[in-house]
Amino acid sequence: MGCVPTAPLPAAALPRARSRVPRVPALPRAGAETQSPCRAAPQDGATMAAQPGSGARGAASLAAFASSCTLHGLGHVFVPGAPAPRRLLWAGAFLASLGAFLLQAGERVRHYAAYPHVTMLDEAESRVLVFPAITLCNYNRIRRSQLTPNDLFWLGKELLAVEREDFSRYLRVLGQPADFTGFFPSKSYDLAAFYQRAGHPIHDMLLSCRFRGQDCGPENFTAIFTRLGKCYTFNSGQPGTELLTTLQGGAGNGLELMLNIQQEEYLPVWGDTDETSYEAGVKVQIHSQQEPPFIDQLGFGVAPGFQTFVSCQQQRLVYLPPPWGDCKATPIESDFFTNYSITACRLDCETRYLAENCNCRMVHMPGNANVCTPEQYKECADPALDFLVKKDSEYCACRTPCDMVRYGKELSMVKIPSKASARYLAKKFNKTEQYIADNVLVLDIFFEALNYEMIEQKKAYEVAGLLGECQAAAGAGAGAG
Repeated sequence: MGCVPTAPLPAAALPRARSRVPRVPALPRAGAETQSPCRAAPQDGATMAAQPGSGARGAASLAAFASSCTLHGLGHVFVPGAPAPRRLLWAGAFLASLGAFLLQAGERVRHYAAYPHVTMLDEAESRVLVFPAITLCNYNRIRRSQLTPNDLFWLGKELLAVEREDFSRYLRVLGQPADFTGFFPSKSYDLAAFYQRAGHPIHDMLLSCRFRGQDCGPENFTAIFTRLGKCYTFNSGQPGTELLTTLQGGAGNGLELMLNIQQEEYLPVWGDTDETSYEAGVKVQIHSQQEPPFIDQLGFGVAPGFQTFVSCQQQRLVYLPPPWGDCKATPIESDFFTNYSITACRLDCETRYLAENCNCRMVHMPGNANVCTPEQYKECADPALDFLVKKDSEYCACRTPCDMVRYGKELSMVKIPSKASARYLAKKFNKTEQYIADNVLVLDIFFEALNYEMIEQKKAYEVAGLLGECQAAAGAGAGAG
């Protein structure tokens, strides 16, 4: 078909004709009218150009965000064209769920900030166990046969409660000459040397020793001073000594001792002092080689005339440091001990306390400071130590170590000697039957079984648990997944 010329169209009709031809819209010219639904009203004859569809576009963007958000309830609040009551109902439900989530999340955060822990108890078997250190002390600290007039002069009033005017009578009770004619006391007195000399020697007390069925003797004991005087530790683990182990539990697979407590050497009680003892027998503590004995407070008594069976179980304890627990995780700050334990901490603290208040140390305390004189014992050292033990718990506040070993005990006993064995034992040890009944005891210490208890503190709530519970609460409460 050919092109037929036509008449020119009116100017008003040009936009309609051009609207059929696709084209990229141009920016409106200044002063030109647009067909935007958000047309700005002219002010003072001036025309402000508005962005085309800005309000509708913002609402559409918010609705699109709500519909694609994992907070599913939010999509129902901003549904375009939905009835207002329905949208308000969904908004209320969403806000309630959000509030519940925030409350639960806050409670979980507070629970985490409390640093809770749980204690786990387990029992494990072992092929071999290190045998514990066994410390024993005779309740009598000073043998009467070793007390001299010079000892009585220095110790009588302070440690034995014997006044000067009673010295002669006291010596007669001991069976010694009571004549002080020509007696001159020494200018000074060494209390440590006295306890070393006057204490009960292990070779006199030890009548029989067997470990795991094999003979043992005084060479297996290490002398140590405690507040009970001169004591002895079996299997101390000290340098130069063999650390003994056991391969089987039950009686006969541990340590069996027969001891003579030598009551004929006990000093007569003349009065009450901190050193006075009314008991007869030995005091025993079972402890780890990593801690010194604290036998005056942690030991148990064994009486003559009985065989005492001590069934032990090793307990390994692991505690948590702050903020979950209260154990001490840092090394010990001490000039005397390398391994931290409550006993080492206590002895270190007591030693420093006496050095500050009495300018001396007791015989059983570590260090190289001067040993207290008998007068300092009575006037300062004993009262200061009693004050620390009974009243001042803050000065020597020793925390539990984070890793420690202790031994649970079960005790039982039988009478010894029997009527059938009394005559044989009296003949064997060249003593009377009454002497055997009054002085001899048997101590049998063994593991109940070749296992140990593991008592361990563990964190009950960590960051991973907190985040997991918060995510679960968000999914259940606010619809976030």
